[in-house]
Amino acid sequence: MSKVVLLKTGIELPMNGEMVYFNYFWLRDNCSTSWDRSTQERTFDILDESDDLHTTSACLKENTLNVIWSDGFESEYDLNWLERWHTGDNHGDLAVRTRKTWYGDHYPDMARFVYGDVIDNPASVADWAEAMLDEGVALIQNMPNSDEGLKVLCELFGTVRPSFSGYTFDVKSKANPENLAYTSKALELHTDLPAEELAPGIQFLHCRVNDAQGGNSLFVDATAVANVLKQTYPAYFKILTEYEVPYRYTTDNQDVRTKQLIIELDPNNGEVSGINFSQHLADVFDFSQREMDIFYPAFRKFGQMLQDAKYLMTFRLNAGECIVFDNHRIAHGRASFIKGSGARHLRGCYVDRGDLRSVYRVLRGRNPKPVAALQPSQKMQPVETF
Repeated sequence: MSKVVLLKTGIELPMNGEMVYFNYFWLRDNCSTSWDRSTQERTFDILDESDDLHTTSACLKENTLNVIWSDGFESEYDLNWLERWHTGDNHGDLAVRTRKTWYGDHYPDMARFVYGDVIDNPASVADWAEAMLDEGVALIQNMPNSDEGLKVLCELFGTVRPSFSGYTFDVKSKANPENLAYTSKALELHTDLPAEELAPGIQFLHCRVNDAQGGNSLFVDATAVANVLKQTYPAYFKILTEYEVPYRYTTDNQDVRTKQLIIELDPNNGEVSGINFSQHLADVFDFSQREMDIFYPAFRKFGQMLQDAKYLMTFRLNAGECIVFDNHRIAHGRASFIKGSGARHLRGCYVDRGDLRSVYRVLRGRNPKPVAALQPSQKMQPVETF
């Protein structure tokens, strides 16, 4: 077997039939003693090391690399750990999962969970979080008719994330509405609040009462649509992943604006991870007029595809249900309802997507999924009341 080779800036060692290089500063910075055992935060300061940091000796002992540094300090590195960083596996991330796209017939198969079960059972929260990562949407049933119930549910994933609407918002008709959602009119398919610099991640909509005629919910897996766009109109897809579109939300007291990509790509695996799409919050597009010649066809084609019945899941959200969905992946809307035909009240809030991934890593790590476990969608049959 080849020996460890000490170079000016790092070490070469044999690994799976090849010589693999590791930088001295990286090795010293990531010695196991560099981390506080309780907080798991780095306590070692690489900035204090000399510019000519080097080793005086290094050798392999069974499955360990042993290093003695120029100041006499000794470090040990597990070779399997080093291999993971060499190959790019790094820590490994349970939350990096392949998305399962769905279409307009998804409602009967949508993941469903019971409020009391997820409140009492961390393994059920892990299953719920997994459904959110995979499909981007899930339904919580048997919700209590209270403000507190939504808050408790939301905090299973993380801290309630305020928006320019506050910590929560109530979707119901009212006089002098500042938002189309607070009317009986139809709401076109959209993602929420793309005018914010960081648009909300996970959205919760708790139906408190729904006695109105009409007002069916509309949901689309925009990643499914974007993937088809990529296959059939690759030039359009490229444009929508590169052009940043201006969005703006204005009231008497607010003027919120930013730019967003229409289609987002996951930096971990290159998959389509979501969209930012809202015609009613889109500002005046500010590209050059020649660029409008190529942008508008792409924008219109994608928007028209989102409305295609093949992708559109339509259902009635009933009292006691909370629809939870990835606001960067799922375009949602509402059919109009007859004003005065009955009360309709949805209460909503947001949690960041990073909180969801964190909860999933922790809870799935503690509650591995049995191989023969039922899928979330098998736990409870859908209830429809039209």
